[in-house]
Order: sequence, then structure tokens, then C-alpha cells
Amino acid sequence: MTDADIVIVGAGAAGLSLAYRLTSPPARLGEASASRGGRPAPRVLLIDAPPGPLRPPERTWCFWERGRGDFDDVVVRSWERLSVRGPDGQEWESRPHPWRYKMIRSRGFEEFVDLRLAGSSLVERLTATVDRVADLPDGAQVTATTPDGEQVLLHARWVYDSRPRRELPPPPTTMLQHFRGWFVRTDAPLAGATAPFAEDTACLMDFRTPQPAHGLSFGYLLPLGPDRALVEYTEFSAAPLSRASYDAALEHYTTQILGLGPFEVWDTEQGVIPMTDARFPRQIGRHTFRIGTSGGATRPATGYTFASVQRQSLAIATAYRRGALPAPPQAHSRRSLALDSVMLRALDSGRVDGADFFTRLFEQVPMERMLRFLDGRTSVREDLTIGFATPVLPMLRTVAEMPFLRRGAS
Repeated sequence: MTDADIVIVGAGAAGLSLAYRLTSPPARLGEASASRGGRPAPRVLLIDAPPGPLRPPERTWCFWERGRGDFDDVVVRSWERLSVRGPDGQEWESRPHPWRYKMIRSRGFEEFVDLRLAGSSLVERLTATVDRVADLPDGAQVTATTPDGEQVLLHARWVYDSRPRRELPPPPTTMLQHFRGWFVRTDAPLAGATAPFAEDTACLMDFRTPQPAHGLSFGYLLPLGPDRALVEYTEFSAAPLSRASYDAALEHYTTQILGLGPFEVWDTEQGVIPMTDARFPRQIGRHTFRIGTSGGATRPATGYTFASVQRQSLAIATAYRRGALPAPPQAHSRRSLALDSVMLRALDSGRVDGADFFTRLFEQVPMERMLRFLDGRTSVREDLTIGFATPVLPMLRTVAEMPFLRRGAS
């Protein structure tokens, strides 16, 4: 007997998104109705870690999308204009219609999905620490411990594990995208002719920050209202900084570069995202899979994850309803991953200057095309034109050495 058709380990973005898709009506999955001979909606058990170090703090998820999306009700803010600033302060601003840049806070997303799941008789929630996931001939077994110390054995046909991997697969190149952000409230409005930025424009990269000896840094700036914004300091480098170093960098960016004037910090966020061209195995047994970042959903070149998590979740739910193997698909195309691998190697080797590399891209490539490129939706011809906007000789040298670098698991 099984305790559920599907067990999802972890209730972060990947786990909640999969539970949401699995319990959505077939029409929401892009089907007029369940396929003949397909499966009915599954019984789902969602396991969340108890409060503590295994449960991540509140986070911000951003992504770009055309038109209205499934989670617009919990979008905190969206922007139709995007900008990038070079080291000399020159700004490239664009309105990449029909794309909008959207921001969701993890707490709002969790409440939205929780409300949907609470209305479903097919979903059960369990708070426990998962100790082991074992593949069996006819399913999988999950061993977990509840907060009061009770050990629980659970059986399911399929298990999806969204927990972060303890170790990354061996890659040719790995960098870390690490950051700390301040949610600031100012004494004076931020918008206007003399303001440091426009309220309707999200600044994706501001390279006026002092650059580290190895890697790159930039400011990230999301206006949230006339007197408030999320301001982040981000680095691509080998190791995170101390909290004091992040705060010093943020103090310099907000006061010396942006000139915000008096402000208060009413919330913070901090995180580390692996930027690696390692290949993450998504199927780890006949009936067990990895999803989310540990299943390769994070785009190596950017760290963006939320949109690809949605694509993976939708594909899993659709395959399950159709009676096919509900394995998570590769989140990004082989061509996109190959291009990311070259870019990471060129940055990590110091062969290209990071701030100059990205500045040249946004200077020479229309923003709408860049967003489609980062979303894996450009043609081979468009990818070639984007490649010619980069330092060609250093990139070609990097391409030539790629076959000789060690490759992780695929």
C-alpha cells in the first residue's frame, strides 16, 4: 500500500509549485480534459521541514513574463522598463514589450498556494525532517522524523526531492552569485527629475560598484513605491562575504553612488545561488527525482530559477495526467547550457572583464532579445549575433579549451 501517489520533499518554490500544478484542473495544464487512459489527479503528500535552519528565510523571486500569469495575484510589483548602468554611469534603458519584470515574495507565494491546497482533498501536509529517500521496485520509501521525535515511514509511487544538494557535481566551472539586500524607506520621494532612479524602471545591473579582484559586482535596484525600494549588492565570485562587508558595500552604494539621502532599512534578505555548468542528475532512481535548483532549474549564467521551476512543474503534472513517466525535463536547452558554460569559464578565468562583458551585451543587444536569450527562446542566428557582441577572441579561446575540461554527471 502507498501513503500517497506522490511525495514532495520540501515546501519551497519548487515543492509548492509542483503541488500546485499537480492539483490544478487539466485545463490549467493546457489540456481540454484528462487524456483517455491517463491518470486521475494524484494523492499528494507535501513534507515541509520544521522551523529552524532547514527552512529558508523569506526570499524574493523575480522573473519576466508576457501578459498575465498564474501568480499575478501575489506579484508585489512589476516593471515594464528595465535598465543597466555601465561603470561610467551610462544607462541603457528599454521597454521590452510585451515582457514585464515581476517580483514575488516567498511568503505571499506560500500563502497563495497554501490556500489552494487547503481546498483540495488530495493534498496532505506533514512537518518533518526527511532522513532518507530510498528507491524501491514498485515505488519509493521516505524515512522522516517529526518535531516530537517520532520516526515515520512513508511509501509513494513517485518522490520528488527539492532539498538543496549537500555537494555540487564536479563541474568545469563554478562561481557563486551571492548578495545582500536592504528594503529601504526614504524621507523624500525617489521618483522625479532629481531622484536617483525612476519608479517605473527596474535596474538589473549597476556596475558603478567597486569591482572585486576576481569576478564582478553590481547593484540591483527595484523601486517599490515613491519612497521605498529593494537595493541589493551582488557579487559573482568564489566565496560569500561577511555580513559586515555586505553592509559596507550597501552603505557605499546607497549613499555614495545612488545618493538616497536619509533612509531606514525595514527588512533585509541575503542569499547564495550556485552558478555552475555541472550537470545535475534529475532522475536518481526508477521512482525518485530531484526538482528545483538541485534538479538543474537554476540558469547557470544568471541564477534565475522561478520561471524554469514553473516549466518543470507544469511538464511533470502534464506527463502524470497523461500516464507518461512524470520525470522533470531538462530546464534549459543544451545550446543555452553550452553558451552559459563558455561565459562562466571566461569570467572565472579572468579572460574577460565581467562589468565590461555585460555592459557591452546590453549596449549592443536589444533588451527584448536579451530576455528571450536568457529565457532560452532565441534562434541559432540570434545567438550568433549576441555572441558577436561579446569580446570575440577571448570567447573563442574559451570555446577551444572547453572539450579538455572535466565534466560532471549528466
